[in-house]
Amino acid sequence: MTVAPFMPQTNLSVRLPAPSMDLAGFTSLFAVAIVNRDFRNLLLHDPKAALENGYLGEQFYLSDAEQNLLISIQADSLTDLAKQFIVSAETAV
Repeated sequence: MTVAPFMPQTNLSVRLPAPSMDLAGFTSLFAVAIVNRDFRNLLLHDPKAALENGYLGEQFYLSDAEQNLLISIQADSLTDLAKQFIVSAETAV
């Protein structure tokens, strides 16, 4: 008897920016924003300061274009910021 591997079903569909964009800096940035409320609030209200200050002595390595994109987004929540980033990154490619 052959047993098929368990494959969970989900309705979640995630579209990431084009592969040419290096997401390591954004991954770190969003990870900190998820776990630290103060950093998240700074990122949402003053993204330029959040990028300049970094977190616990560490900087986020983003290209100038990526920094400009992040600074240009107006968002009320981290979810909204991520959605706008994805849409903007897709259209920029």
